[in-house]
Amino acid sequence: MADKAHWERVYTEKKADTVSWYQTHAAISLDLIRRTGISTSAALIDVGGGASTLADDLLQNNFSDITVLDLSAASLRVARTRLGERADLINWLESDITCASLPARRYDLWHDRAVFHFLTDPAERSRYLQAVGQAVRPGGYVIVGTFAGDGPERCSGLPVQRYSVQALNHIFGNGYELLGHEKEDHCTPSGMVQKFIYCCWRRQNQQPDSSGSSEERK
Repeated sequence: MADKAHWERVYTEKKADTVSWYQTHAAISLDLIRRTGISTSAALIDVGGGASTLADDLLQNNFSDITVLDLSAASLRVARTRLGERADLINWLESDITCASLPARRYDLWHDRAVFHFLTDPAERSRYLQAVGQAVRPGGYVIVGTFAGDGPERCSGLPVQRYSVQALNHIFGNGYELLGHEKEDHCTPSGMVQKFIYCCWRRQNQQPDSSGSSEERK
C-alpha cells in the first residue's frame, strides 16, 4: 500500500469530489449495512473512510456509534469540514489499518471500500485480517468492497489487486460466513466505469486463524 505521503498529496492537490472513487452517496454500502439488521446503536467502523460520504449517510439514517479510520489526515479534514457540527458525532482515527491498534471486539460492523484492493503484499493482507479478527466481535459483520476481476488494474497511480467473490471469500477463510455479495458499476466523476464487488460476512464465534487463509500462507 502507498505510504501516508501519497494520500496526503492526493487530498491536498485534488478536490474530494473529483477523485475516481468519489460517490455522492454510498448506496450499495448503506444497503448492505441495513440488510445485516444491526441496530442504529451498533458500533461501526469505516476503514479507509477518509472523505467518503458514507459517514453522512450513516448519520442521516440515525446510526450513532460511527468510527472513520484513514491514513490521511487531509482526507479526514475534508469529511469533518463537510459535516460541520455533525463531525463531533463521529470518532475519527488517523492510522494505517495494517498497523493500527484497535480495541478488542469493539465493533459490530467493519466496512471497507477503499483499502483492501491496495494491499498487494500478502504480508499486508495478513496484518489486515489480524486487525479484523481483533476488532470485530464474534457474530459481527464485515463488508469489503474491492475492484472486481474486470476492474481497473491501477488506481490513484498505484497497482491494485482485483478479486472475484470466490477469491475474496477464500482469503477471509473459515472464520467468516459469506452472507451475500453485490456487483457495482461505479461511474467516476470523469465518466469512466469501474467494476467493483462487495462481500458481506458474519464473523464466526471461533477466533479466525491469525496467520490468514491458506492462500495468504503460500
